[in-house]
Amino acid sequence: MKFENVLAEVDGFGRFQLMIILMTVIPRMTLPFHFLLNNFIAVIPSHHCNISSLDDGGYFGNLSQEERLIVGIPVQEDGTPDSCQMFAQPHYHLLLNSSSMSELPTVPCQDGWVYDTFRSSLGTEWDLVCDKRRLNRATVTIFFLGVMCGAAAFGYISDRFGRKPSLLLSYVTTALFGFTSALSANFTMFAVMRFLTGFGISGISINSIVLCIEWVDIKHRTAVGVLMSLDWSIFTTLLPVIAYFVNHWRVLTATATSPLILAMISWWWLPESARWLISNGKVKAAHFYLSKCAKVNGREQFMADIKPETLSKVIFVESQNRKYSYLDLVRTPKMRRLALLTGIVWFGVACPYYGISFNITGFGLNIYLTQLIYGLIELPAKAFIYFTLKKIGRRSSQSGALVLTGLCIFCNMFVPQDMGLFRTAVGALGKMFAEASFTCVYLYTTELYPTVMRQNGLGYSSFVARIGVSVSPLIILLEEVWGHLPSTIFSLVAISAGLSCYFLPETQNVRLPETIEEVEHPRRRSIATYDEKSQP
Repeated sequence: MKFENVLAEVDGFGRFQLMIILMTVIPRMTLPFHFLLNNFIAVIPSHHCNISSLDDGGYFGNLSQEERLIVGIPVQEDGTPDSCQMFAQPHYHLLLNSSSMSELPTVPCQDGWVYDTFRSSLGTEWDLVCDKRRLNRATVTIFFLGVMCGAAAFGYISDRFGRKPSLLLSYVTTALFGFTSALSANFTMFAVMRFLTGFGISGISINSIVLCIEWVDIKHRTAVGVLMSLDWSIFTTLLPVIAYFVNHWRVLTATATSPLILAMISWWWLPESARWLISNGKVKAAHFYLSKCAKVNGREQFMADIKPETLSKVIFVESQNRKYSYLDLVRTPKMRRLALLTGIVWFGVACPYYGISFNITGFGLNIYLTQLIYGLIELPAKAFIYFTLKKIGRRSSQSGALVLTGLCIFCNMFVPQDMGLFRTAVGALGKMFAEASFTCVYLYTTELYPTVMRQNGLGYSSFVARIGVSVSPLIILLEEVWGHLPSTIFSLVAISAGLSCYFLPETQNVRLPETIEEVEHPRRRSIATYDEKSQP
C-alpha cells in the first residue's frame, strides 16, 4: 500500500482538504497586496518647488497662486512648472513676457516641494523626488531582494522542521515587519522593514501551496493548483479598490498586512503534512492527522483499522536520521539535472512576466483602473491553463504557455507605435500567457521534487525566479542601446525556457515522489496512473 492509496481511502478531496485550502487562502491575500503595493505607496504625484521663501513681504505676497508660479518657477517644454528647479528670486517681468525665461538663472528647490495631491505616499512623506527619485524606485528592488532571500531560507526551514511551523514563522515575520514598516520614522527604517517583510512573505507563497498539494489526491491536484492561483488574480483586482479609498500610505500598508491576524488565529486548526511526517519518521503524528481527515470526510472506519506502525511502510524512508539541505539538490546526477532545468524554467517564467508588467504602458487610464484591468485579464489565463493541464499535461502546458508568451512579445516589436490599442491588446495577451505559465510552474515543480526535498526545491526555484524579477528592469534599460533589444531578450528567454521543459518528465496522473531514490531510479518507483472511472 502506498500513501496515495491511504489518501484515497480517507477521501483525497473532501471537506478536510477544502478546509485547508480556505485557511491558506486567508494569508495568501497578502501576496498580491504586498507584491503590488509599491504601485500605490511609491507613486510620485505632480509637484513643484515650495517658493514661499521668495516672499519678501512686498509685491510677491499680493500675487495669486498662478502668478507666483509664473514669477518663481521656470516652465518645462510641455508648459508645466519645473519639478526640481526654481528662480533664485522672483522675476515679475514674466507676468508680461515669458519668452526669455530660459536665460534666467535657476537653483534647486530650497524649501521642499508642493504636491498636487491629497494622497500620502513615500514620495510626499520623505520628498523622494528629483535627486532622491531613485530611492523611491529602489523600494521595489529592496522588497524583492527580501523575497529572494526568504525563498531560500523558508525552503530549508520547511523541509527541516515541517510545513506548519514554517507557515507560522512566515505569518509572524510578515505581520511584525509589515506593521512596523507602516510606522517607519524614516526611509532607511522603511527600506529595512520592507526587506524583512519580503523575507517573511516568501514563506507564505511557497509553503501554502505545497501543504495543500500534499494533502490532495492525484485526481484533484490540477484543480487545486489552479484554484489556489485564483487568489492572486482576485486580490490583485481588489487591491486598487482598497487603495482608491485608503489615501494614506501608512494605513494602506497596514491594511495589506491585516489579513495575517486572522491567518495566525486559523493556523491552530491547520494540519501538518502527513507526507512530510511519515517521510521524517513521525508516524504517530501522521496517524493523528490522517484520522482527523478521515473523521471530517466521513471515512473513520478505514483509519480505525490502520495502526501508526503500518504507515511507516507506505512511504519508503531512506534514513530517519538524515537531514536534507540544498546540497542534496546537486549531490546526485538526476537531482542536479532537475535543479538546473527547474531553475531555467522559473527564470524564464518570472523574467518575461515582470518584463511585460514593467514595459506595458497601460490603457491610458489612471493607475487604479489600470491595475484593476490587469487583474481581470489574468482570469481567462486560469481557465486556459486548467483546460490544457487536464488535456495535454504539465510539460506541454508549461512549454506552450512560455512559448506563446515569447511569441506575443516578439510580435509586439513589429506593431507600429501609433497603433496603441493593438499594441496594448497584444501585450495584454502576452501577460495572460505569462500568468498561465506562473500558475502551471508552481504545480509542476511541486510534483517534480520528492517530499523530502519538495520545499528545498521550490525555495531554490523561487530564489532563481526572483533573480529574473531583479534583472528585468535592467533589461528594459537596454532600449537605450536598441529600442527592440529588451523585447528580443524577453522573447528569447521565454521561448528557451519553454523548450527546456521537454527535458523534464511528465507528472500528470503520476504519484508524487517521496524520496531522492525515487527520482534517481524512476523505474523502481511505483507509478500510479489514475483511471478516473475506476475511482469512487
